[in-house]
Amino acid sequence: MAVIDFIINSILTQASITIALIAFAGLLLQRKPFGEVMSGSFKTMLGFLVLSAGSSIIVGSLLYFGDIFSEGFGMEGIVPSIEAINGQAMNDLGLANQIALTFLAIFIFNILLARLTRWKYIFLTGQALLWMATMTTVFGSAAGLSGIGLILAGGLVGGIFAVAMPAIAQPIVKKITGTDDIALGHFCTIGYMFAAGIAKMTGKNSDSTENIKFPKGLGFLSDTYLSVAIVMVPLYVVTSIFAGAEFGTELSGDVNYIVYAFLQAVQFVVGVYVLLSGVRLLLAEIVPAFRGIALKVVPDAKPALDCPVLFPYAPNAVTAGFITTTIGTVIAMFVLPWFGLAMILPGMLTNFFAGGTAGIFMNAVGGKRGVLIGGIAHGFFITLLPALLVPHFNSLGFVNTTATDVDTVTAGLLFEWLIHPIMNLFA
Repeated sequence: MAVIDFIINSILTQASITIALIAFAGLLLQRKPFGEVMSGSFKTMLGFLVLSAGSSIIVGSLLYFGDIFSEGFGMEGIVPSIEAINGQAMNDLGLANQIALTFLAIFIFNILLARLTRWKYIFLTGQALLWMATMTTVFGSAAGLSGIGLILAGGLVGGIFAVAMPAIAQPIVKKITGTDDIALGHFCTIGYMFAAGIAKMTGKNSDSTENIKFPKGLGFLSDTYLSVAIVMVPLYVVTSIFAGAEFGTELSGDVNYIVYAFLQAVQFVVGVYVLLSGVRLLLAEIVPAFRGIALKVVPDAKPALDCPVLFPYAPNAVTAGFITTTIGTVIAMFVLPWFGLAMILPGMLTNFFAGGTAGIFMNAVGGKRGVLIGGIAHGFFITLLPALLVPHFNSLGFVNTTATDVDTVTAGLLFEWLIHPIMNLFA
């Protein structure tokens, strides 16, 4: 058990090491020279770590923005957090070992299903697999499963989603990237497909967000990073003014709170720059290395990677998707309590990463108009499900928390609904 815990907690959950090892194996299977194997493996890890560093910078900036947003507009409610659910499940409900073993089972079932079915996707977003293991364990346990039955059944359900979700998204991913070399490994795919469906219906013949033509004097806005800054700087500064000097100074320390808000907005742009640099380095190495896996272990296998790998293909759509998804979550925040549901506060991390990815999907099928309308619908959609789930999570022992990862929650609920009647038969 100690060895398994070490492999899961110290290796498989460290996505940079896992991806580097897969690149290493792929290059070895292609019988590349030793120097090329080591170089490709290291650059794969380096690319992923640069990507992660960019994500961390963005996360830090968005956490600050979430604080001033809540303070500035006086909102009290539940912020969806699958990390909080994972923590409570492992520490308070005593499911740590089951979650860890289910995580390993999902990884194994993923490879088996990719080998035996036409869905040739290897899901490489380790953190997303951990959230999937958490949900299947929590809901499976609530249905009455335990021990090896819980681990294997949860692993099978998670493994099915690990190959099915990339397969469902792949037609649009191919349209976005212009290639079939990579897939999307992010468990918000149902939301992306919902948003893309709305965008396709409403955005017919609408031009791409990437073809926006600026007047000569505003040509600098065609630069991705400057255009992001033009949006984020006013957003941060105005929100900090609403939050007030007293609260802003608590966060900024010796720096003027408005200047600090400006710097945090610029920090967000820095994060985007670092993240996109990491994506380019990662893709340059992982795709050639993965051919060895495809040739030897899982014929025609495709790596399903985390959502930021798509960001360089439509950076304007990322920004537009983030903004429109945020608008949708704010609308839902006010509307849903009228129907007796919990007030769900906008989660800025979800709005950026899931909203930005949804923006790319929507732009691919519905252009600018599709991103505008579909993004608002997406924001409402990813707020409605967490609001509906609050009573159920409370009944399972989770206090004032819920989750927005649509695929993982859907997998967990389906698992519980399928297992519950079977367990009742043997009760």
